[in-house]
Amino acid sequence: MKIGVIGCAGRMGQMLVREITATAGCTLIGGTDKVGGEAIGKDLGLLAGLDALGVVAIDDPVALFAQADAVIDFSNPEATERHAALAAQAETVLVIGTTGLNPSQQATIVQAATHTAIIQSPNMSLGVNLLLALVEQVARSLDDGYDIEILEMHHRNKVDAPSGTALGLGRAAAAGRGVALEDVWQKTRDGITGARPRGEIGFATLRGGDVIGDHVVMFAGDGERIELTHKGSGRQIYAKGAVRAALWARDKTPGLYSMKDVLGL
Repeated sequence: MKIGVIGCAGRMGQMLVREITATAGCTLIGGTDKVGGEAIGKDLGLLAGLDALGVVAIDDPVALFAQADAVIDFSNPEATERHAALAAQAETVLVIGTTGLNPSQQATIVQAATHTAIIQSPNMSLGVNLLLALVEQVARSLDDGYDIEILEMHHRNKVDAPSGTALGLGRAAAAGRGVALEDVWQKTRDGITGARPRGEIGFATLRGGDVIGDHVVMFAGDGERIELTHKGSGRQIYAKGAVRAALWARDKTPGLYSMKDVLGL
């Protein structure tokens, strides 16, 4: 399967290059960097700390989508929206690990998925997706006398908060309770807030250091507390999941899929 990488010079892009070249059944067909970026024209293998692969970074995503069977995108919401339209036009599989998309950007992705297979997940790791399934199951099993709080921590350079994974965990908990997350979430608390409303799903966000991603979902009841935790120690878990998703989607009909579909959860 011919796979291209958006943002091939970044930390996640380099990890994807290494994972694609190490995975049977995959061929790295190309990668993009921003216009005027220092990586343009450089070999993707050398950028990722490997031997030269004979494939260089370009600044034209149209050309990348035209050549690839699948493209993996961990960029930013504005770029991912444009790439979804390109994927639909070229009928190229698109794997989206970008978070922080607004409703309009998400609507573009939904529309693009009527023309090609798109796999989108707030987190590509196997462990996190198992956690999502567990959170939904626990929320379904416990009544709203158990308060749900979601704590997440990421490195100092992460730009969106709460993280896409934290919001995904919130949506899993809300689904277990049969409610819409937007109706019950509390993303910030400051000052005299009063007593915690029954059924609320709260979020706490920490930023610092080089933390890859820690998430804790707490179900706090009277006399007991259940905590489900996932800690990521390396970005390779996201790269492995993204490449697995691309391979899974090879023969899939157009549609918007998630890692739950990829993993059969």
